[in-house]
Amino acid sequence: MAQAIEHPVPHGPAPILPQPRRVRRLFEETGDAFTLEIEPDDDGRFLPGQFNMLYVFGVGEVPIYISGNPVAHEPLQHTTRVVGAVTRAMRLLKPGEVIGLRGPFGNHWPLHNLTGRDVVIVAGGIGLAPLRPALYQLLANRDQYRRVVLIYGARTPEDILYWDELERWREKLDLEICVTVDRASVDWRGNVGIVSTLIARAPFDPSNAAALVCGPEVMMRFAVTELQKRGVTSDRTYLSMERNLKCAVGFCGHCQYGPYFICKDGPIFRFDQIETIFGKAEI
Repeated sequence: MAQAIEHPVPHGPAPILPQPRRVRRLFEETGDAFTLEIEPDDDGRFLPGQFNMLYVFGVGEVPIYISGNPVAHEPLQHTTRVVGAVTRAMRLLKPGEVIGLRGPFGNHWPLHNLTGRDVVIVAGGIGLAPLRPALYQLLANRDQYRRVVLIYGARTPEDILYWDELERWREKLDLEICVTVDRASVDWRGNVGIVSTLIARAPFDPSNAAALVCGPEVMMRFAVTELQKRGVTSDRTYLSMERNLKCAVGFCGHCQYGPYFICKDGPIFRFDQIETIFGKAEI
C-alpha cells in the first residue's frame, strides 16, 4: 500500500463540507491557464503535493493542486487550465467574491526522505504547478540537498508556466533548469522536443538521485523509462497520479486505481508501488 504519511487535517468542521473563502486575485499564466489566489483560514497549512477541492457555487466542484509556497503564510494559490464548466466559471471570479474550499487532501512529495540526494524534478505542461511547492521547500532548505534539477516541458514557449520565476531561479545558480517545448516559435532559442529527451543529459548523479514526476500519463511513462535508463530506481521515483479525483475522501470510488484510492492513498506514489499497474488501460 502507499506509504503512510501524516496528512494535515482538512480545514473546516467536516472534510465533505465546503468552507467559504474569499478570492484575493486571479491572474493569467498562459492563454488557457490561470492562478487563483484564495484567502487562507487562520491555519493555511499544506504540504507540497496536496490538493484542495474548489467549489464554484451553482456550477460544481473540481480538485486542484495547491501551487503556492508551503513555507510562507500567504494566500492559497491554485494554478489550473480551463478544461470544463467549473474552471471556466472559476476564471471569471473577481476579487472579493466567494468560493467554496475543502482541504487540503492527500499525501505529499517526500522531501524529508531525500536529504543528501540529488533531486530531479520532471514536469510536463500544467504538471509544474503541483511541483512548484516542492521547489519552494527545496530552495528554503537548500543546504539539505545536493544538486536540484528541474526538467520542464511545455507545448510551446507561450505555454511555459511561471516564466519570470523560472528566470529568477536560474539566476540564483543553486537550481539547474532545463526547459524544452514541443513546437518552437521563430524566436525560441531553447530546446525542442518532448521533455523526457532531456533526462539523458541532465546534470545529476543517478546513483544518488531521486525523481519527482508530474504531467500527462503518457509523458510520465516516457520519463520513468528514461530515468531508469540513467539508473534512477523505481523506489527513488515518485509520481503524481491525479486521475479521476472526485470526492477526495474515498466515498465515491471514481479514483480507484488497482488496490488504491488515489485521493486517500495518494496522489503521490512511489513508482515501485504502482509499477505493475501503471499504464494499463483497463485499470
